[in-house]
Order: sequence, then structure tokens, then C-alpha cells
Amino acid sequence: MEHPLIPNLDSLSSEELLDKINELNRKLGIAYNIGNGHLCNQIRMAIESYQAKYNEKTRGGPNTAFDEIIDIS
Repeated sequence: MEHPLIPNLDSLSSEELLDKINELNRKLGIAYNIGNGHLCNQIRMAIESYQAKYNEKTRGGPNTAFDEIIDIS
């Protein structure tokens, strides 16, 4: 699930996305340590959003691996 408050991530490079993912993972560790479950859920949703965009940029999109193999026409 993508976080609804994260802006459009198309303008970020894959390095910037990876930096943000690492930063959010550090913050997630802090949230776990203080026991704030709601904050952990929000950070996990943000990580998923950044991770999805990072995967799309580095792998060429969500479904390109099977575009040549599967023909549904």
C-alpha cells in the first residue's frame, strides 16, 4: 500500500530514492525502540512507496519482465 501523503516520486533519481529508503529504515528502527506502533505502520507504508518507485526505475517497470513472454491478445 502506498502512503497517501507522499508526493510524486518521478523526479527523484534511483540514488535519492535509495537514500530516502535507508533514512526511513533508520527512523523505523527508532519507532520500534520507542514502541510507537502507529508510527511504524506509517513509516512502513512510506518505505513501500519509495521501494516501489525504486524497483520501477531500476528494473524498468513493474511488468516488463513478462511482456515478451505472455501474449493475451
